[in-house]
Amino acid sequence: MIIVIEDDTVLRLLQVTLDPATAPERQAAFADYYSADGTDFNAWLIEQRSRLPQLYPATVRPVQTQGQLRAALRDADAVVIQDLEFGENELKAAPQLAIVQKFGTMERQIDVAACARRGVKVATQRRRVNVACAEHAFAFMLALAKRICGLNGRMSLPALREAGYAPRMYDTRHAAQSNWGRVGGLRTLAGKTLGIVGMGEIGQELARRALAFDMRIVYHQRSRAPEADKAFDARYAPLDDLLASSDYVSLHLPLTSGTRGLIGAAELASCKRGSFLIDVSRAELVERTALMRALRNGPIAGAAFDMLYEEPAEPHDELLQFPNLLCTPHTAVAGRDNGLADMADVLDNIARAIG
Repeated sequence: MIIVIEDDTVLRLLQVTLDPATAPERQAAFADYYSADGTDFNAWLIEQRSRLPQLYPATVRPVQTQGQLRAALRDADAVVIQDLEFGENELKAAPQLAIVQKFGTMERQIDVAACARRGVKVATQRRRVNVACAEHAFAFMLALAKRICGLNGRMSLPALREAGYAPRMYDTRHAAQSNWGRVGGLRTLAGKTLGIVGMGEIGQELARRALAFDMRIVYHQRSRAPEADKAFDARYAPLDDLLASSDYVSLHLPLTSGTRGLIGAAELASCKRGSFLIDVSRAELVERTALMRALRNGPIAGAAFDMLYEEPAEPHDELLQFPNLLCTPHTAVAGRDNGLADMADVLDNIARAIG
């Protein structure tokens, strides 16, 4: 059994699971990675190998480029890709291929028709990790709108005063007591505009949730996504238009030389006054100095990042002093069970195709 995989830090789990020749240090690194939730990684490996004897043991070949992919396909039974392309040239190089597994739902870079003509199955999956990241971005939006983090536990008059509020009870002979803390700036999501920069798989998961909250959706990326226009009644727009019209801007792009610093001083200055910036991708998509200036002086009211520019951050990182910045330590992917379940799906798809 020969399986070719795109050399990705997540997809390497296939190599660890199926290839006995995997370096011990890589196996140990994955066991450590999956220990965060107390997962017995070795037990999981044993379970997958025992239930799929047609796949284990296998030779797993990681590749990084299109050229490496074609060269590795000569005797491959299966290929698993995320961003690499697969078309006629790859099919010609893979005479015994049974399946092309896309690690995700979007088949844009796969020539599905050519695969069908050759009898090669194309499989996709809705990744739980992508769902988790979208949920995290949405949680950030809600937390910023409702000021949940700053208000958490501030139930007494002194605690609210310490946070800068002027709490005072209302005259209940005539009025209700809601928001007796007199917290200003609380918002709803319904009727607001969400700008999604990068309408890929996570972006579309976020759009699905925003639609359920009666939000308007505008998006920007290199090319239009007709399926998003239809599914989410979304509007495609240039970046400056999106920034100027969105109450919430959520970034969902990979970090590349072309996206690093995509949101800089000019972009932040063009944001709608009082808007919020959400980033569960990579902090470097936003220029650091410009972010600090915008958090201090506007026009954005706040931001939320799943990681900062260094991991771990320095204890006295200036960004951590901003009360209008929410940060989490790279936890958007949620529990490790998501990643393991995603990989089990991939293994099942390959096993079914191999027969």
